[in-house]
Amino acid sequence: MEKKVEIDNKAIGQRIRQEREKLGLSREEFAEIIELSDYYIGQLERGERQMSLPVLVKVANCLHVSLDYLIFGKTVEAAYYVRDATNSYEACGFNKDKGIISLLNKCSPKELELVKKLIKTILPYVG
Repeated sequence: MEKKVEIDNKAIGQRIRQEREKLGLSREEFAEIIELSDYYIGQLERGERQMSLPVLVKVANCLHVSLDYLIFGKTVEAAYYVRDATNSYEACGFNKDKGIISLLNKCSPKELELVKKLIKTILPYVG
């Protein structure tokens, strides 16, 4: 007998909102990074819409969480993420090292561009 899995869109939406807020992103900023409308993101966060798999992957990558966590709320110590590379999807392991290289490796091209702009802005005021 096949076990039926229920998808709780409201819980998924709450996890998306929590993780987005942990990163200090507004709904508009988050939507811009993953190239969706902020209205659509609002619907997802309220559990009013169900995402396609490509959108789910984009959201998980941007928030730096596993698909398991987004869908089921489960965290795994050695979780694997699907990474949206320039022209393919590839699996990459989550490393507990919170160094800057580790963090940058998780960034999308748009996020890397934003980090580069922030560094250029901050450097003249450091030291």
